Order: sequence, then C-alpha cells, then structure tokens
Amino acid sequence: MTVTPPNSDPAPPNDLEPSLRDIAEVPAVEVVTTVALHLMSASAVKLGLGEPEASGRAGRDGREPPEVDLDEARTLVAALAGLISASAPRLGTFHAAPLRDGLRTLQLAFREASPIPDAPGAGPGEDLTGPVLP
Repeated sequence: MTVTPPNSDPAPPNDLEPSLRDIAEVPAVEVVTTVALHLMSASAVKLGLGEPEASGRAGRDGREPPEVDLDEARTLVAALAGLISASAPRLGTFHAAPLRDGLRTLQLAFREASPIPDAPGAGPGEDLTGPVLP
C-alpha cells in the first residue's frame, strides 16, 4: 500500500495524455497567432471597440456604449507588440504582416481613445514598433 504525502499532487489522470499529445502536434506558428488573436480581441474590448451591450439604461436603442479601460488596454497592446516583435522573424512575412497590421490598428485606436494622447513613440508597444502616427 502506498501513501501519498499530504502536500503532494497525485499522478495526473490518463485523460490528460491525449490533450498533451494534441498540443505537441500544433505548430508553433498556430500557437503564436492564436495567442496574438486573443490579445487583439481583449485589447479591442478594453478600447471600447466591442458591440454595445443591451441594457435598459442608455441610448435610444437601449444599448449602453462599451466601457473603455485604457490602463488594461495599454498592458494588452504592449504585450501584443512584444509577442509580435519577438516572433515575427520566425513567423515570416506571410504570418507576421497581418499581425503587425492588427497591432498598428489597435495602437491607433488607443491613441484616438486616449483623452491625453501619448507623445509619438510613447504609446503602448511603440518602444518595440516605433512611433505609430495616423
């Protein structure tokens, strides 16, 4: 009879093994682009670019404008810039170009949403991408 010490994790169930094998088969380019798309989506939501929410509190159409959280958006856009800048040489132009375009769009949206725009080159991720101007 074996006794598991109180603070140790038991062996993982066998159900995880197929999942781990599936992850191992996913090419790195797919993992990077998937993470980048998640960061883009989250950034867009934090910048208020999502669909207005249905509620009984605002507007003639009963929709409330999406909330803007520039602090959170700054963090997400900067993380996206880091991911794209670090991985672009390995991804190649075919995969990196659309990611760069999406990043630039989000950087411009951040500048537009900000009541006091950052100086050129000081916006989120611009230390990695260079200044983004309209």
